[in-house]
Amino acid sequence: MGGGWLSTLPFGAGVKDFAGCACVHTIGGIMALMGAWVVGPRRDKYNPDGTPNAIPGHNMTFVVIGTLILAFGWFGFNAGSTLAATDLRVSVIASNTFIAAAAGASIMLFLQWALTGYIDVAFICNGALAGLVAVTAPCAYVAPWAAAVIGLLSGLIMRGAVWLVEVKFRVDDPLGAVAVHAANGIWGMLAVGIFADGTYGGVSGLITGQGGQLLAQFIGTIVAIAWAVAWGAAIFFGLKYTIGIRVSELVEFEGTDIHIHGSPCYITEEKFLSPVSEEFTREDLQKEKEQVSILEQAMSKDKAREKIYSEKLGRWVYAAVKKEKTNKK
Repeated sequence: MGGGWLSTLPFGAGVKDFAGCACVHTIGGIMALMGAWVVGPRRDKYNPDGTPNAIPGHNMTFVVIGTLILAFGWFGFNAGSTLAATDLRVSVIASNTFIAAAAGASIMLFLQWALTGYIDVAFICNGALAGLVAVTAPCAYVAPWAAAVIGLLSGLIMRGAVWLVEVKFRVDDPLGAVAVHAANGIWGMLAVGIFADGTYGGVSGLITGQGGQLLAQFIGTIVAIAWAVAWGAAIFFGLKYTIGIRVSELVEFEGTDIHIHGSPCYITEEKFLSPVSEEFTREDLQKEKEQVSILEQAMSKDKAREKIYSEKLGRWVYAAVKKEKTNKK
């Protein structure tokens, strides 16, 4: 489909991306990588030695619900790409979609349990999404057993990509979008050239002894990556040096909810404290206020500095505004 030059390559059946591994996920994931790189990491994401800190989501129930909604929609996304329910390949596509998602979630469940001794719900959800992404291109061309292998490997690829992006590249990717979409979009494209069994669309991969399809998929993947890197850099650097793409450090510390909506997302003001923790929290707040006041006054006397980062408080402290003296007549 598409009729572009990639589909007419003289290798295999040309580039095949049944439901969008490259044009949706690889391009979207690489664009996300460029955006996260240009924006920079969140406050307190990295320690002074460069090691990353985990900043977990605030509501795992919503994470699971969102994953299930996405998984449900994926059946229409993949199977619907036949463009006709009369195409009996719809049943194979739907089955492969489910199998890959289950395999990706399962491998992450057991891997995280083996590594940490705990079942990490966030990684399980991302494992399922990784399997869904990876099977998006090959879902129509592979057998169910191959969909299981693709899903299992997608979970491992996602886990490795999280480490690569956050630890080695030091790019802050809050949702793991690069690991889920970019890494597994690439894997899904290559999987077509490996596992396609020749039973649909004349697409045959390495398992049938044909290497041309894998070469075509590799070329198509490189083109998608190059396109996304070029446009991602142009868009995000263009925005950064024109209208800007990041709030100030003060706004980031106080929360954009206050500055945009006029109220905090998480209520921590003294009047909203629970009776159980009220006494201890009030003491902590009072101590913090005293420490901030001391730093603000000290900063106001130092003309060379307008702000300082306090490791103890974990925040930026700004110089107190000096009160102008009025001349008495």
